[in-house]
Amino acid sequence: MINKKIALFFAFAVFLLSGVISYFIFANGGEVKFLSPLSTYTPPKSNGTGESVSPSEPKTEECPLNGELLTKSQKAKWETRRPLGVMIENHKDARPQSGLSSADVIYEAVAEGGITRFLSIFYCKDSPYIGPVRSARMYFIKMLQEYGNFPLYAHVGGANTPGPANALGYINTIDWGLYNDMNQFAVPFPYYWRDYERLPNRATEHTVYSSTSKLWQYAKEKRGLTNVDEKGVAWDKNFTKWKFKDDATSDERGAVGKIDFGFWNSFAPDFGVVWNYDKVRNTYKRDNGGIPHMDKNTGKALETKNVIILFAKESPANDGYEGGHILYRVTGTGDALVFQDGNATKATWNKFDEESRIKFTDNKTGKEISIVRGQVFIEVLPIGNKVTY
Repeated sequence: MINKKIALFFAFAVFLLSGVISYFIFANGGEVKFLSPLSTYTPPKSNGTGESVSPSEPKTEECPLNGELLTKSQKAKWETRRPLGVMIENHKDARPQSGLSSADVIYEAVAEGGITRFLSIFYCKDSPYIGPVRSARMYFIKMLQEYGNFPLYAHVGGANTPGPANALGYINTIDWGLYNDMNQFAVPFPYYWRDYERLPNRATEHTVYSSTSKLWQYAKEKRGLTNVDEKGVAWDKNFTKWKFKDDATSDERGAVGKIDFGFWNSFAPDFGVVWNYDKVRNTYKRDNGGIPHMDKNTGKALETKNVIILFAKESPANDGYEGGHILYRVTGTGDALVFQDGNATKATWNKFDEESRIKFTDNKTGKEISIVRGQVFIEVLPIGNKVTY
């Protein structure tokens, strides 16, 4: 009787172990990928941009991503690395986020259920904290693909239900998996960590952070990716820059002082966006959910030089995922609104394929719209959404 009980116990233990192993093997489309340990860590308080720049050093060097003029010291750093896209969530409990003000370009779109998420592109500037970091979505990957050869992609897991929204499957299809893809499931502590103190009393899913320097370090040391790949090919070999221009003079600045829109009716009060134009600074400051949208790093409201509304076809993935994955068509062409220098321009967006640089064309002149030097914030809205300005 005792031997029979022991045998049953071991059989049950083997069953449980095989179940766990099967989950980790098949949860990612058959790829063996065990969760990397994610330790709890509260770094010493060090808010700010993370940029050690002498105030006397002239800003003469053009950032290739958004045209912002920065210093030679900053250029010496960015020339050793490649663009880094980070998924930063925008759940109400994830605010204030860390690092958004340091990104060169930011894309915002609904991830699911009316809750938006940011694909934040870092290249020319550093950020000591970035996060909270969340999961990948298909359309964000397709927007990131235009940032040259093998841009880094930082996220925590991702949509992986078989079907058109399978982001993790797509990452492997385009040969990013375990290379330029920086999925936290495959990148260990201390490159990602949980910080329960940065935003106290928040659920665990809102606690994953990293830093740009750590992720660029990991890419260099573990993946052989710097400004060139393991074959010596520069990331920007096929990268196309936007056209850039300086700020308009004071008398050329317009009077469009407020941009107001929402994404979905679901959770609309928490995710409505207002951009308020500051004519003196020639920047747009962001309100989200009816209050200033702050960056935890700087303690200041987010502000940008360019607000671009991109209208894209939204459709359900119909992949059986509880909660409903969605898709946005971010290749091809569509309508856009471009806000710069206090002016509004009706435009058309064009992105030939995933690796092509998106361009914005003035509907009146037919010419490509130049980007005002500085951060670019691209808002992806479903076709038909109303924008008031």
